[in-house]
Amino acid sequence: MAAEHISHYKEFLIILGVAGLVVPLFLRVGVNTVLAFLIVGILLSPGVLGQLVFSLPVLKAFVIADTDNLTAVAELGVVFLLFLIGLELSFERLNVMRRLVFGLGGLQVLVSFLAIAGISMGLGFDTRTALVLGAALSLSSTAIVVQLLSEAKRLGSQTGRTSFAILLFQDLAVIPLLLLVSIMGQRTEGSVVVSIGLALVQAVVAVAVIIGVGRFLLRPLLRMVAGANSPDLFMAITLLIAVGTGVAANLAGLSMALGAFIAGLMLAETEYRRAIEAVIEPFKGLLLGTFFLVVGLRLDLGGLLRDPLPILAIVAGLIILKGLVTLALLWAFKVSRGAALESAMLLGPCGEFGFVIIGAALGYGIIDNQAARNTLLIVTLTMITIPFLARIGAGITRGLRHKAAAAAALDTPLPEDDQSRVIVAGFGRVGHLIASMLEEHKIAYIAVDSDAEVVARERKNGLPVYYGDAANAEFLKRCGLAEAKALAITMDNQVRVDDVAKAARALRADLKIIARARDERHAQKLYALGVTEAVPETIESSLQLGEALLVETGVAMGLAIASVHERRDGFRKLLGRPNRREQLELARKRMRREKTVS
Repeated sequence: MAAEHISHYKEFLIILGVAGLVVPLFLRVGVNTVLAFLIVGILLSPGVLGQLVFSLPVLKAFVIADTDNLTAVAELGVVFLLFLIGLELSFERLNVMRRLVFGLGGLQVLVSFLAIAGISMGLGFDTRTALVLGAALSLSSTAIVVQLLSEAKRLGSQTGRTSFAILLFQDLAVIPLLLLVSIMGQRTEGSVVVSIGLALVQAVVAVAVIIGVGRFLLRPLLRMVAGANSPDLFMAITLLIAVGTGVAANLAGLSMALGAFIAGLMLAETEYRRAIEAVIEPFKGLLLGTFFLVVGLRLDLGGLLRDPLPILAIVAGLIILKGLVTLALLWAFKVSRGAALESAMLLGPCGEFGFVIIGAALGYGIIDNQAARNTLLIVTLTMITIPFLARIGAGITRGLRHKAAAAAALDTPLPEDDQSRVIVAGFGRVGHLIASMLEEHKIAYIAVDSDAEVVARERKNGLPVYYGDAANAEFLKRCGLAEAKALAITMDNQVRVDDVAKAARALRADLKIIARARDERHAQKLYALGVTEAVPETIESSLQLGEALLVETGVAMGLAIASVHERRDGFRKLLGRPNRREQLELARKRMRREKTVS
């Protein structure tokens, strides 16, 4: 009896083991989290690991033959994902995006749906089955695409905004599509259009009620729980809101994911938004991983092995068809070429709601078991391709942007006058800060960077930034190194800093070179190369922290600053910083050696 009771925890132990032990191994070799869960799901399925049980019975403990116990848990992953998306959006942002969401997204779903349904009818499927296939296969994967864009911190990019707008409309479109399936399954008499219209009115009323109740109750409820100053209670009320709103929407005939999304939209306007995100994120990651694990478990490898070429041909054709539809619409909406190509590749594959629609159609008897299995196999295979397509699309986008930005940057000639300037090599966060300080004190400068996108963007802002390699001696001469007041090397790449310092010192012995160092060892190396001042990040951050601590603990500001300066001078001596005369002599010797060698 005890063993039977413990067996109920088998699936959950496997999920925890996969999340805690197996997925990190995949991450170490560069496999995305989503793809890792999918691969593990396929490996643990009866079609793979289950076939080895006859030879190794001990493997039976790791085979998940029944996914029903995990289905509800997996669905919660999608619910929490949509809840977090709502938190990121807010009603105001959704209103700003309405053109992309309802215009672009609506056209993409409609055209894809009609194209797939039409092709299905041409292949011999009856009208009802063709409509179900159009509904299931026209949708893309919100879970995977948003996860990939979020991990890459690209949700705010043009690719992220356009992809998310289309995905958001697709999530909203799940409601009428499921209503269409239920109406066809019930064989209702009368006009189908009228039936769908009435159902949509019912859905709109339900959403309005949820929003109305939520606006009055959510903020006071959260204020009351937050007043208890208990993280456990705050976590409990957050989970209650996310899941409870989803359940309320489901009782009203809507999807749980949509209900959670609406709850997120309402909470996005409150002061508790960030705290709620921190609470939900760990649950979302684990439960969403369970969803992808279940997707892998449901893969019908037998069907793939029986007819590999037709199945793979359909998968490729479907991705190409939806990709071309999306690409054409994105170009019509004036989306840049790179972002349009990347979004088309991300949205070409199918999505998780395809499983929901096929499951509903199978339950109503609209589609037979074999067609359902083949469709689910196609949906799963397309989803598996998303991480690979995402990498290809991102590479294409970067290449196009870099090419365009480089062309724009190279069109801008370097200054021809003999004005003495400071040269800032590298225009990232540190270089930008240094430039702003120089501007504040009316000191002329030019900045150089090898990232063409950065150069193009900053030139649009009116800053004197130029494209080029600061380690190139000829380029440094063109930048006016002979007349430069000083050279600031701000890159965070240690090798690049060293190369620029060598090139600059070889051209001019008396140049003041201030370089960013990684740590004490790097600073010592830079001093050996002839820089005037090396600023180690680790030491400077420690000194600033110490200064703040001294002031906050009652030490007078002047004494604290003096103490920091004393420590800084001590570090410079320890690092072997030569004095000005020694630096000039070392630089001259180095230049004489190089001339002799040449």
